Amino acid sequence: MTIDITPIGIDPNWWRQALVYQIYPRSFADANGDGVGDLVGITEKLPYLKELGVDAIWLSPFYPSALKDGGYDVADYRDVDPRIGTIAQFDTMTAAAKEAGIKIIVDIVPNHSSDDHVWFQAALKAGKGSPERERYIFRDGLGPNKDQPPTDWETFFGGSAWDPVGDGQWYLHLFDTSQPDFNWDHPEVREDFLKTLRFWGDHGVAGFRIDVANACTKDLSGDLPNWKEVTALSEQMVAGTLPEDTHPFLDRNSVFDVYREWRKVFNEYNPPLTAVAEAWVAPHRKHLYAAKDGLGQAFSFDMLMSDYDPVSFKKIITESLEHATASGSSTTWVFSNHDVIRHATRHALDIKPDNYREATRKYLLARGQDPKVDVELGLRRANAATQLILALPGSTYIYQGEELGLPEDVSIPDEERQDPTFFRSPGRDVGRDGCRICIPWVADAPNMGFGPGAAPHLKQPEVYKQYAVDVEDKDPKSTLNFYRKAINLRRELQGAEELVWKSDTPDVIHFERPGGWQSITNFGKEAIALPEGKVVVTSGELVDGKLPQDTTAWVVPA
Repeated sequence: MTIDITPIGIDPNWWRQALVYQIYPRSFADANGDGVGDLVGITEKLPYLKELGVDAIWLSPFYPSALKDGGYDVADYRDVDPRIGTIAQFDTMTAAAKEAGIKIIVDIVPNHSSDDHVWFQAALKAGKGSPERERYIFRDGLGPNKDQPPTDWETFFGGSAWDPVGDGQWYLHLFDTSQPDFNWDHPEVREDFLKTLRFWGDHGVAGFRIDVANACTKDLSGDLPNWKEVTALSEQMVAGTLPEDTHPFLDRNSVFDVYREWRKVFNEYNPPLTAVAEAWVAPHRKHLYAAKDGLGQAFSFDMLMSDYDPVSFKKIITESLEHATASGSSTTWVFSNHDVIRHATRHALDIKPDNYREATRKYLLARGQDPKVDVELGLRRANAATQLILALPGSTYIYQGEELGLPEDVSIPDEERQDPTFFRSPGRDVGRDGCRICIPWVADAPNMGFGPGAAPHLKQPEVYKQYAVDVEDKDPKSTLNFYRKAINLRRELQGAEELVWKSDTPDVIHFERPGGWQSITNFGKEAIALPEGKVVVTSGELVDGKLPQDTTAWVVPA
């Protein structure tokens, strides 16, 4: 049976060069005034998103959750958190989005559930050796009293990856203690996720973003490596030098069996549902996640992880397009999301490339005092870089608020933080709350227009007033109006997924797309002449008709 979820004539390959807008639901728009963003708030803002020019919305988790990890601790995969809405409100939002020509992509979290999930609660009650515990990863502790964890592994958030349950057994959680890892060798786990995919497919979603797609399946047989050895394996994996199936819990080939099963479900719908993998793996492995018989697309985080450097950017673009060709997929381009420091701030750190990541970490830990940031420089670079990726073949993902030029909020008091990363790694990581601050919609309204009642769950700093939607909407030179113009022009200009490099100058990235339109980004100190044609959009003002440093221009044939 094939389920038709879209009107006749919709291109089944719409996702290949789509503009996808990520919404972190709790921080987007609060319609009922409880301080938490909700589905009705999203529905009310659809005209804003339509004007922006987005093709699809990706919703971060909105499922029932204790919010111990921002909703990525899912208690029920087939329901809506009552603080965010109801299934009926989800259906209303989906229908309204469809009317606006906007598709819905939802986040699926397959590596782990919440410890409030009915299966995990049943596992705790059933006891050692029970079928209920087989759905998760339980192991006996070490030592005569079994009071030591099975391994010395640590979580991605810091602290031990094992927690005791009081009967000599411990459960594995690669993230917070509230997020026990599923056992993907168990048939009930596999079948239940197929049910979840169909549930949301039947409710009109166009696709899924797969959280931690490279970590689901694991091999915990035999003698397990210690944490020092695991860390070395992880470094080799990212560097692309690790032999296949060497890491005990990351990027194992068995995970592709899972996604081939999922693809069969996706293909039950017309057009087929889409999926994009969050997989932090070596570049040469991405095409395996993006395979046609698998998820179909995988995030390319290389631009996001790179310093602001033209040589690095061009190398990443070239290699990413090659890898996409190898999989038959299209490349994804992204600079910001709910997990990383906003790129308007990241690119404001005017530092040497070899110290880039360390400096950003120190900046957050020092609450913005060291090193200093040049706000204007950061926004100029961020807009130039964004216009660059908007011109590239493939899909572009933007994160809520970046269209306003929002900087990272580094002023959050410790007592108001929510991210488990902060609590599990004190003094080493302040967490991700700074990029999850609630959106400022109206500068002079209560709560900056986020909601009419209670204070936002992550309050906006005073400086956000100058970035509010109503302020930027009136300013023709604002970041918001720049994004609107560039995104809508991109839709008109996009053609075949090809480009031709036009310059070998180290400080310039210049290429031509089918139809003869060109994108030029100047990273050098000297302004440069533009090619003949009509300049249709720039990320900053030209100087005497020339393109200045940290600026991108698109030129179409005259």
